[in-house]
Amino acid sequence: EVQLVESGGGLVQAGGSLRLSCAAFGFTFDHYTVGWFRQAPGKERELVLVFSLTDGTTAYAESVKGRFTISSDNAKNTVYLQMNNLKPEDTAVYFCAASALSITDQVMGVSSEYDYWGQGTQVTVSS
Repeated sequence: EVQLVESGGGLVQAGGSLRLSCAAFGFTFDHYTVGWFRQAPGKERELVLVFSLTDGTTAYAESVKGRFTISSDNAKNTVYLQMNNLKPEDTAVYFCAASALSITDQVMGVSSEYDYWGQGTQVTVSS
């Protein structure tokens, strides 16, 4: 079965850190583009970060630049989102997704361009 599984969410105080994991099953991340999205209560889903596993190209939302970084472990077929200096406004359900489109061929933030989605993991940042 083709699926993505996120983990690592939880409750953390402002200024703390979390690392989210996104593991792929039934396919490999090679030659895919991975996007991290988040959706807070009452808000639309927004694109946080895009990472190309083909060439390493990364694009960040301005709100997380300098605080969030992405990495991958090819042996584990897993992508990681390291979140530092978390703020209450980062509270949301975070989703990972995979697209066959390259970053340059995407319209950034369009969910329909992603083929596979994880179930989401809750991140809550307290003040």
